[in-house]
Amino acid sequence: MDKLIEKAKKIKLVITDIDGVWTNGIMYYTNDGDFMKAFSTYDGMGTYILKQIDIPTAIITGEASQMVLKRAEKLKLEDVFIGVMDKLAVFEQLLEKYGLMPEETAYIGDDINDAEVMSVAGLTACPPNSPALGILKPDFITERRGGEGAFREFAELIISAQQAL
Repeated sequence: MDKLIEKAKKIKLVITDIDGVWTNGIMYYTNDGDFMKAFSTYDGMGTYILKQIDIPTAIITGEASQMVLKRAEKLKLEDVFIGVMDKLAVFEQLLEKYGLMPEETAYIGDDINDAEVMSVAGLTACPPNSPALGILKPDFITERRGGEGAFREFAELIISAQQAL
């Protein structure tokens, strides 16, 4: 746990996937082909409390969903990347934008398309219902499942470590 806290103390940017982290990974389709997702309000509050200690949240998701843009707009998140195939390239853009080293970033994801970023981010996490835990080997596995506050739990870990400085 001490190693986890030491990593969390260095974090200056939190990056998150959406599907399987902020959602439970299920999409509901209508007869017309429209779809819906449910987002936990706990995760939205996680971004708010990170902002209170000057840690921005960035979203990088493979799904090109307008719902993600709407959710991010409501939360006033400025770094939102949807429909991303090369998450590592976007990660590197964020490092450059904020002038950070990889060890100053935290990343929470849940599937194999998160593996490249998780191999270089300073602190990594997955929800316990991730289908790729064995591949991703995160530093931290949240108790809360994707769509049930996993991001918020990860945010609180970082906030708790930073307030212990």
